[in-house]
Amino acid sequence: MIDELARYEELLDRSDRLRAAGLAFDELRELGRLYRLASARLARLRQREDDPESIHHVNSLCVRGYALLYGSRGTPAEERTPLAARLADALARTWHVQAAAWLLLLLGISIGAGLGTRDEQALYALVPESLGYSDGGLETLVHSEEARRAFLARAETPGGENALFASWLFVHNTEVGLLSFATGILAGVPTTLLQTYNGMLLGAFASIFLRDPWPVAFAAWILPHGIPELTAITLCAAAGLLFGLAVAVPQRGDRRAALRAALDPALLLFGSSLPLFALAAGVESFVRESQLSTAPRLAIAALFASSLAAGLVAVRRLARRRSVELDWLAELSARRRLGSPDSGSARPC
Repeated sequence: MIDELARYEELLDRSDRLRAAGLAFDELRELGRLYRLASARLARLRQREDDPESIHHVNSLCVRGYALLYGSRGTPAEERTPLAARLADALARTWHVQAAAWLLLLLGISIGAGLGTRDEQALYALVPESLGYSDGGLETLVHSEEARRAFLARAETPGGENALFASWLFVHNTEVGLLSFATGILAGVPTTLLQTYNGMLLGAFASIFLRDPWPVAFAAWILPHGIPELTAITLCAAAGLLFGLAVAVPQRGDRRAALRAALDPALLLFGSSLPLFALAAGVESFVRESQLSTAPRLAIAALFASSLAAGLVAVRRLARRRSVELDWLAELSARRRLGSPDSGSARPC
């Protein structure tokens, strides 16, 4: 037993010296076996209580062995995952809440367009009067094709005004996205309602211009900035829904652990929306408020739409390629090979 205890101490010393390299698998298995023997020896020594120095020595060896075999080493700073890889992984792991956020938006658009088409009063209830850009402008837009044509008329705006307008749009849209993200902690209910309302507002407003026989000018007016803006809002809603799921349906019943697990991907989703908000604000200010014809505007919209489609396909492929996380199973198998510390052996203290 003395030789085995010396061998056990030798392996512990080697492990301390090797640090990053660690022990080979056979040596780890041997260390696990010797740890169990040392734990049994410690239990016998404690029963006799006739050799305090030996108890102290063996206990210290057991503490070192327990920390090596069963302690959590954490992730070294140099092995931290790059931000781009974390973002790609978060997008892949959260595809289901992203799909739910898109469905809520599409549902709202359908409801808003249907209500706006069938009931004129619903337009005044859903669409803010400020979107008419003047007093009584919304009612005029609803009843006059000439007013709609004038609304979509192209005019050159000074660059300073465009920049000021872009900054205001970025702040406003980011506040909307932040509200959708932050209120997700309330079981996701406010996020769901807000995302659906955003869709209803868009659908009701679009129904005004869809009354025209050829609403291509409206599509060229709204799509270039609408695609990145709606994508950003949907990412914020998806981040809020992650929090909502962690609160309402925590995995294994541990709400605190579920919130911790949802925090990193939710922050990554919200953070990825900020460049899209900036892009949408720039396009809305410098492209929409310009004299560009319909064709270039639709080309910009097609570019954004194809980029969005490619991104969604890439996210779905990433989600399918992600391997099932079996770290807990590997740890359980290792513990069974090396021996569980609480399977009858004395724990160090």
